[in-house]
Amino acid sequence: MHSTYNAQTGNAQPGAPFVIEAARLFDGGQITGPRAVEIAEGRIQAVHAAGGAPTRYPVVRLPVGTLLAPGFIDVQVNGGGGALLNDDPSVAAIARIAAAHRRFGTTGLLPTLITDDRAQLSRLAACMDEALNVPGVLGFHLEGPFINPARKGIHPAQHIRRPAPEDMALMCAFGRAGRSFITVAPEMLDAADIPRLVAAGLRVAIGHSDATAKVALSAIDAGATAVTHLFNAMSQMSPRAPGVVGASLANARTYAGIICDGHHVDPVNLSVALKSKGRDRMMLITDAMSLIGTDETEFALQGRAIRLNGGRLTDTAGTLAGAHLTMIDAVKNAVGMMGATLEDALIMASLTPARFLGLHDELGRIAPGFRADLVAMDEQFRLQQTWIGGE
Repeated sequence: MHSTYNAQTGNAQPGAPFVIEAARLFDGGQITGPRAVEIAEGRIQAVHAAGGAPTRYPVVRLPVGTLLAPGFIDVQVNGGGGALLNDDPSVAAIARIAAAHRRFGTTGLLPTLITDDRAQLSRLAACMDEALNVPGVLGFHLEGPFINPARKGIHPAQHIRRPAPEDMALMCAFGRAGRSFITVAPEMLDAADIPRLVAAGLRVAIGHSDATAKVALSAIDAGATAVTHLFNAMSQMSPRAPGVVGASLANARTYAGIICDGHHVDPVNLSVALKSKGRDRMMLITDAMSLIGTDETEFALQGRAIRLNGGRLTDTAGTLAGAHLTMIDAVKNAVGMMGATLEDALIMASLTPARFLGLHDELGRIAPGFRADLVAMDEQFRLQQTWIGGE
């Protein structure tokens, strides 16, 4: 007979074997159940039919109706828990951000630094290796500064610039920081810049760009593999000018992050995006700011007052400033607004971003050999428990 595992305090011996029993399990492709997931040394050892797990291990029995699924991966997280990466590019702030989002199912994330001066980028570079030891941190997202002022959104105009040798050297250093990527406007770069960034180990995404479709497709040919927050801060699709939006929707090679909060993208466009890109290329992102996990309703972003009102974060001019969104709500909204099935939504929140980051052999599925990054949620999309590496 199984002994009882303390799901609140965790395993007394890190890495020791235990079992999670779930009436419903999403394995990364389909919902099945009931199942028993055997975990040891931070990885999934086996997935058993009900009653088939070794009886010598402690067990977590999830409540009836609970769904066990792969942990969510968010590739665009500006802040959380009262911390904002641009304000404080430090290990302590990154740990606060990761802890805040873990409460909402995010077990893997890329802390995101938006356009800033070289000093802030240097501060982040100085702590990036240590920050990769924070549970859940997979790498970093550098959103700017090589973007188009015409599509800057909330990014500060004074820090937008074309690549200088010092900037490129700093950016390329992040190529060794886990699975990191940079968002650029390709029209702001020289032809050799994207290949150089890719050669350094970075992934490259197109965003905050006014590029024509031709320029965007040339950037994809040069090595760009994604589009940052599809529809927002980019050239739109019109009859004779497809823009970045059209280039992304028509191109099967690229991934696209999308903010599914009902404020950034109309539900009709959410549906169009899913039908065009499919669940294997669409990634749910939060673009979350520091208010996630707090009761606060305003904060300062690079000297500008940002307020939360009706679920929207805006400055005094009404410009959207990131999103007040969690990954569990993004999953819920994908079902309710985008027309996704629950399976589609969970894939867009886990396996697809894992593919984009090249981590699909260890994250995004519940299968032997995969890392035990897991979430347990009820039928009302309420998070009950998370595990990172089985802890």
